[in-house]
Parts: sequence; structure tokens; C-alpha cells
Amino acid sequence: MSDAPARFRRLAWRTVIGKSPRSVAGQVFLLQVALVVLLVLCAVLALVLQSRRDTTTEARRRSVAVAETFAHAPGLQQALRLPDPSTVLQPLTEAARKVAGVDFIVVMDTHGTRYTHPMPSRIGKRFVGNIAPSLAGKVYTESVHGPLGHEVQATVPVENTRGKVVALVSAGLKVRNVTSELDRQLPIILGAGAGALVVSTGGTAMVGRRLRRQTHSLAPDEMTRMYEHHDTVLHSVREGVLIVGPDGRLLLVNDEARRLLELPADSEGRTIRELPDLEPATVELLASGREASDEVHFAKGRLLAVNQRPTDRAGGPGGTVVTLRDSTELQAVSGRAETARERLELLYDAGLCIGSSLDVVRTADELARVAVPRFADFVTVDLADAVLHGDEPAPTAGDTMPAATDMRRVSVCGIRDDHPLYEEGRLIDFLPSTPQARGYGAGRSELVTDLSAADGWRVQDPERTRQILDYGIHSLIAAPIQARGVVLGMANFWRAKREAFDAEELSLADELVARAAVSIDNARRFTREHALAVTLQRSLLPRALPEQSALDVGYRYLPAQSGVSGDWFDVIPLPGGRVALAVGDVVGHGLHAAATMGRLRTAVHNFSTLDLPPDELLHHVDDLVGRIDQDEGSANRSGEIVGATCLYAIYDPVTRRCVMARAGHPAPALVHPDGSVVFPDLPGGPPLGLGGMPFRTAELELAEGSQLVLYTDGLVEDRSRDLDVGLEMLRRALAGHPERSPEESCRAVLEELLPERPKDDVALLVARTRALPPGQVADWDVPRDPAAVSGMRSAVSDRLEEWGLSELGFGMELVLSELITNAIRYGSDPVHVRLIRDRTLICEVADGSSTSPHLRYAATTDEGGRGLFLVSQLAERWGTRYTPHGKVIWAELTLPDLSALLED
Repeated sequence: MSDAPARFRRLAWRTVIGKSPRSVAGQVFLLQVALVVLLVLCAVLALVLQSRRDTTTEARRRSVAVAETFAHAPGLQQALRLPDPSTVLQPLTEAARKVAGVDFIVVMDTHGTRYTHPMPSRIGKRFVGNIAPSLAGKVYTESVHGPLGHEVQATVPVENTRGKVVALVSAGLKVRNVTSELDRQLPIILGAGAGALVVSTGGTAMVGRRLRRQTHSLAPDEMTRMYEHHDTVLHSVREGVLIVGPDGRLLLVNDEARRLLELPADSEGRTIRELPDLEPATVELLASGREASDEVHFAKGRLLAVNQRPTDRAGGPGGTVVTLRDSTELQAVSGRAETARERLELLYDAGLCIGSSLDVVRTADELARVAVPRFADFVTVDLADAVLHGDEPAPTAGDTMPAATDMRRVSVCGIRDDHPLYEEGRLIDFLPSTPQARGYGAGRSELVTDLSAADGWRVQDPERTRQILDYGIHSLIAAPIQARGVVLGMANFWRAKREAFDAEELSLADELVARAAVSIDNARRFTREHALAVTLQRSLLPRALPEQSALDVGYRYLPAQSGVSGDWFDVIPLPGGRVALAVGDVVGHGLHAAATMGRLRTAVHNFSTLDLPPDELLHHVDDLVGRIDQDEGSANRSGEIVGATCLYAIYDPVTRRCVMARAGHPAPALVHPDGSVVFPDLPGGPPLGLGGMPFRTAELELAEGSQLVLYTDGLVEDRSRDLDVGLEMLRRALAGHPERSPEESCRAVLEELLPERPKDDVALLVARTRALPPGQVADWDVPRDPAAVSGMRSAVSDRLEEWGLSELGFGMELVLSELITNAIRYGSDPVHVRLIRDRTLICEVADGSSTSPHLRYAATTDEGGRGLFLVSQLAERWGTRYTPHGKVIWAELTLPDLSALLED
């Protein structure tokens, strides 16, 4: 460890000089550097001294010139004769001093008393310096310590016309200003010296480098040892080495090159073209001198990897150096490795490309496309027809193997389109002798290396198989598409433009098809579940709209392609000719959402029979959804929370008023008879199931012919656009077509807003309002007097006579008498009677009481209690509904001839 610092210093010194100091190159380099440094330092010193002398001389010359110029200036002598010369001369000297670039100009008399000075306080005082030579008529320069500091000054006499000295002028500079001039020149001088040093040292380094390259900076013993090692390595390596001169003559060949090329012993010194038994391509490469990297050449039964580079890149002698490596075995291994890499890459791409959707046909097509042309020239995929409908292939009766019958060709892909293979969509029954039938039955892949010799395959369709062979298809692998032990179909790989399939490729086909089989089975199961959900959803939705006269209704329900959700709608006739419209959406997809939707639709139906206002009905449905959440949460802690939205509206054709409320649902659109579209300001409520928040209603008066458009969020919401954009598109689709029927409006809205494959369910309900003509409605206010009953019977009989319904008079009089009597006896003011002729004859008796009558069976000894029983027997339906001001008891009687009345 003690000599570590010494070794480090030697290493650093060797780094500086390039090589060991023992080498000639290192010693010459040090000597040249020392001489160059000395010369540059001397040159810099000489330049500094010369610059100092020139600067001082220039300062004296400038001082003399400025002083003489001012001494001979016109008007100077006249100013000297003034009583106070300083008042005139001081401004002049200051201006001249600044223009001339000197530090002071002093005018004085012959006794040395100053008239001017840059420091006004010095005027009138004696001049610092020797004035005797100047009084004698001479120009005198000197260096003194004056008021401004160390100064270089020149004193000049001022003579009159007779040659007599009448005054003196002195000008000069401070020494430090003179020195600053030198300081400004010094960086330039030093920079020039440094540049000269760098250039000189660089030239010296280039000379030393060339010398090192020629001697390799080695001592004689080191050079001898180097050449011995070079010769040993050259002839011991397992790589052939050749050196070819610029004239194509072989200068050096090692033992391995001689063995690989089988060169004679006297080959060195001969030209390349004179060497015997070399392949022409190898001779051409070695003689050309061009660069080559791992070019493969055949020589003496071997595959040689040849590399060739020129030798004159670093200033060396011309020619080329060639290396040879025997790669016969490496080529074979590399070929197998490349094949394995391509197969792994194919399987990797198959994992990425196959199964991108839950569509059976698309997944099969992805399998076909990923294999062409990397594995096969043509690929066909045949699936059992039941698989396309989501079912598993039907098992074969008995113990025999499954038969490859009812196979549907779902995908065909190839390098050309004019092939004679069966087309897509064809239903095929494969004969038992075909490879497809054998593979389908046994669940194992079948390899046919020569189709022309496969008699069993040719029996399937002799004409078609002949066309296939004539086309050039010669080899086949039929691989079963198998998942969970069930064979779903067959994938057929065909080759025409390359060698036939071999046994190793059979396993690749199995792996490729196995990856696709899982995706196809997943798509099949999804297809089945989707079909079940759609069937359940459609069975829970209205199959036909009920008969009613208040609205002309059109509707659409479109299930999502990716999964059925819980969208639903309903049209419910209510007493008094009114109609309820309902649209809802259950959160989620699949069977669970569809079943929940059925429960909610049934609940809305049941609550509507109670004739509840929209806000009360939504409150009851909200409680129901909350109970469903509690039941499912207790049964399954991981179960999803049920969420739903709903909009419920009631339209009365007599008053043309519509009352509606919503629970987390989009507001409806209203199309006026003039074609304008608005979205009514309907108060929003929380989604169903949250509880604790009341629902609010809005009441609108609708003109006859208005269209009320109810929809679910799948119509206007989409990931690619904002909700406002969807609502604006809905507005444009509805606006400007007041004459369009509800069915046409549904069609136009779906075409405008929905893509080809909607991602969410859509329920759409378009209802055009109708108004009941005034002639079909009769109203009476009834006083609370039992005697008024007879008068009402007479008025009702007269109105029925006008409507042509006199045959209903007896029954209606009994019903009306009982209802009015109950209102007078048990109700409160006001009592009102309304008679409506619609699809049925409707009688309504309203009063201000909230008590409701109940039907009961009276005993034989009871004196009363039979009135409502008679009403229930005579009327088709009857009931009670509550209003903000009391209640309404209603009853409906069937019309004798409905079609005739409607024509009237």
C-alpha cells in the first residue's frame, strides 16, 4: 500500500505526456513544450515593455500638442491683458480640456500664478512644476505630484509679437489614466500570448503524436515482446484473418484462415485471383476491397461469415483486413430460433387481437385474420349453428362421437379473394371421412400434408375439392375449437404458396385455436345471456298499448348491444278518460336489472290503480326501492345497490292539463302545435331509493296536438358528447314537424341521435295530445238537498237522450242517485256532477269531504248499505280518487255500440 501514491503520480504523468518518459516521443514532447513556453513568455514581456513605452510617449506628445495649440490660440493674449483673465480663460480651458482628452490645461503668468485650473480653488495659486525652461522659450515636459495627483505635464511659453514670453500654458494627464491605457492593452497582449502558446503546443503535440504512432511509445524490449504476442495471438485464434494489400496481393494469412479456405503454404504474396479453389463470390469480395459485415459465403462446404474493413482509416497503409468465422452450425441454430421467435410473436399477437369484442362471428374472424399470412395462406372457421345463437352444440344420441353437421361457415380469410373454398354463411354437413368430422368428433387436430392423396376429404364434394387442388392448395390442419370440454366448431388452416404443414406446426395450430376458443365461448355465453335478458326485458315491457282516447302514442325500445339494462315505459289508462305515462331506468345491466325493472313497473301499475298524484306515487315507489336494497343487502353483502329513475305524468283530455313529477330522470321535451320545442321547467327530484326527500309536481296546460316526448338517458347521453349537445340534437330532430305522427317522430329521433350500435338501452315515448270535445262532457253543481236528486236524474236522462244513449238511462239514474245521495248525506259542499262520454260512459260525483265510501254486504235485516253494491253490479268499474279539495267517486258503464259512437 505504501507505493500506491507513487504509482498514481506515475500514472498521472504518463497521462500528461501520453506515454512513458522513457520513450523518445515523451522526451521530445517535454523539450518542445519547454521551448515553446519560454519563447511565448519572452514575447509577452517584450510586448508589455513596448506597450508601456509607447503609451508614455503618446501621453507626453498629446500634452505638448494640447499646450502649444492653446498657447497659440487667437484671443489668448487679449484675455491676458484683462483685469481678471480667469473669467474668460477658465471656461475656454475646461472646454478645450474635455475636447482634447487631457486631465488639465493651466494658464499662468510668468511668475507661475494660475489663471485657470480644473479645480477652481487652485486658481490664483502657484503652479507646481519647473517653469524656468519655459520662461527661456523652451517646451518642457516633466512628471510631478500636483493637485490632481501624480501627473505627466508639458509647459509651453506664450510669446508676444516681439518674442517676449508674457505667459505660460501647461497641459497634462494623470499617470493613472496613462496606466489604464496600458491595462486595457494588457489582456490583448496576454490573450495573444496564450493563443500563441496553444497553437505552438498543439503543433508540438501533433509532432509528438506522429512520433508516438510510429514508435508506439515503446521501448525496444517492449516492442519485441509486443510482436511476439501479436504473432502468437494471430495464429492461435479460432477466427481466420487475412490482410490484403492495395494491389490485391495477400500480405498475411493466419492458420485458421488457411484451414477454412484450404489455402496452400505459399499463398502469402500472391494475388487473390491467383489463389486456387476459391468461390467466385468470395474472390470478388476480397478483390473489391469494399466494406462487408457478416456476409455469408459458401466455401469448401462451410458457411463463412465474412467481415472486411479498410486499413487506411487511421492513416495506415492501404489495403483491407478480412476476418472469417465458421457459422455453419450457428446458422442452423439461428434458423430454429428465428422460427420459434416468429411463432411466439404470432401467439402474442393472437392474445392481443382475438377477443376484442363479445361477438361470436367477429371473434372467429379475428382468429382467421391473425393467422394469415403468417401461419397459413387461407383460414376458414366453421361453428356449430347453435353456437351462433348462444347455445352449446346438441349432444349426439348414444355413445357415438359428435357429428360435424349443421356447421355454419362464419369466417373466410386468405391471401387472395378468388379462392374456391366454401363462402361465408354456408351451412355445411361434413362427412365422417373428412378431417373436419374426425377432428370434431375426437376433439383432436387433424394434419393432412397432401390433400391430393386424402380420399376421405375428396369425397365431401368431388367438384369443389378438384377446384381447390387445381388452385394450388395442398395442405390442411383442421383444429377443433374446444372450450370446457365442448367442441364448438373447427378452424381450418390451408396452405398453397409455401411448404406443407409438418407435425411441429400442429401444436402451434392447437395453441392458436385454444386461445381463440376461450374468447369464442365467452362470446357465446354472452350472446345467450344477452338474448335471455332481451327476452325478459321485452316480456316485461308493454306488448301492446291499451286503448284510450286521450293520446296518440308512438314508442321505441332498443336494447344495448353490450348488455340489456333496466329501461322501461308504460301507458296506463286512468278513470275519467285520463292517461298516465311512465318512463324509468334501472341502474346496471343484465338479468338483475331487467328483473328489477319488472318489479318497479308492476309497482307503478299497482300504485296507479289508487289514482295517486305523481309525487305521491313516486314516494311509494321510492320506499319500495329502499326495501329492495335492504333485502338484497341482507341476503348478499356484496350485492349492488339498486338505483333507478322515473318520470310519471297524468294527462286529462277534458281539461287538457298534464301533471308530472320526476325522480332523477331527464325532463321531457314538449313539441307545440307550431313545431317549436321546449324542455319544461320540471322540478327535479332525487333518484329512487335514496329516501328522505320529497318529490314536487309541475302542471302544464297543453294545446291539442302538442307532443310530449319522454325518454331515458341513453338517448341523449354519450361518452363522445356532452348532455347539452344531446339535448340540442333532440330539439333539432323534433322541431319544425308539427304534422308528423308519433311513430314518425320516434323514427326520426333515433336516426338523428343513436349510433349504429348503442352502448345503452333506449326507451322513447312520444304522445300527441287530444282534447275531448265540449259536447261530450256535461257538468252540474248540485245543492246539498235530497230533493235535488230527482232533478239530476231528469237532467242526466235528457243528456243521455241527446247522446243517443237512452238505453243506459235506467242504470245511470240508479248509479247517479246513489252517488249523489251519499255525497249529500255524508259529504260536504261543494257537490259537483260530471258526465263524460268517451269509450265508456263515465259518471263522476265530487264533494269537499275526504271520507271514502266502502262496499259491504248488507244483512237481510239491515235497512241500508246496499247502494254501493248496486253501483258495483251496474257499473263496469267504480272507485274513488282524492283531489286537493276533496274526493271524486266515479263509475263507468259500458257503451252499447262503441264503434258507432266513435264514428259519430
